[in-house]
Amino acid sequence: MKRGLVLEGGGMRGLYTAGVLDYFMDQGIEFDYCIGVSAGACHATSYLSKQRGRSFRINTAYLSDGRYVGVKNFFKTGSMFGMDFIFDEIPHKLDPFDYDTFLKTKCEFYAGVTDVQTGKPAYFGIEAMNHDTTVLRASSAIPVFSPIVEFRGRKFLDGGTSDPIPVKKALADGCDKLVIVLTQHRDYVKSPEKFRAVYRHLYGRYPEMVATLDRRYQVYREAKELAFELEKNGKAIVIAPEHPVGLDRFEKDITKLRALYDEGYRDAERADHAAAPGFFVP
Repeated sequence: MKRGLVLEGGGMRGLYTAGVLDYFMDQGIEFDYCIGVSAGACHATSYLSKQRGRSFRINTAYLSDGRYVGVKNFFKTGSMFGMDFIFDEIPHKLDPFDYDTFLKTKCEFYAGVTDVQTGKPAYFGIEAMNHDTTVLRASSAIPVFSPIVEFRGRKFLDGGTSDPIPVKKALADGCDKLVIVLTQHRDYVKSPEKFRAVYRHLYGRYPEMVATLDRRYQVYREAKELAFELEKNGKAIVIAPEHPVGLDRFEKDITKLRALYDEGYRDAERADHAAAPGFFVP
């Protein structure tokens, strides 16, 4: 049996996922396979490097630091998040990432990105993240709010744009049982993208990317439906906030972020205790 972990993105809403993953680390719960997009991919790396608490720490310790997130970053670099600060200075200097442990993991790991030329998802494994955070930067590059990231001769943006909840990829890669972590509540309905005029202008040279943004809400709905269908059939456990989260991907309120992290931890504990055999095996 191949047990997989699927992690949605969501910017600062990913603190919910951080809580879930810290519970898994506390209980010694590991998986054969893990796939994440955007914030989900970033939190997965700290989980696989066994750095308990790191995701919460690096997402809250620098909230008052202008280099981390804010409008000034956007006007200076084209990104709301300080990408150089987050993907270079923090992991390589301020809060070192344990590449050695990460690269030795037995878990098959993929980070999802969106190919700007084709508008389709692409996935990179651990070998592409050997002391290199470019894939994670690309997976987290929110359209309109972040610049395009180039890697291996191709152009990429946020993985959550084309494959927001990569359940199909996990199934295609042979997973029999899935734990799927969402960062929006179960009844959340995604609306069509805002700023359509803006992204049509920005990505006019990439019509397939524009088309992907146009249908993003439909792809999201289909992915959620598949996740819940698998859950109904006993093939998946979906861990998601019980109520609307009430914060956005750029949230800076530490009290709200701590509460969301704690909620994720508690929900993971409840899911673990209620799970049928085969999902959570320390």
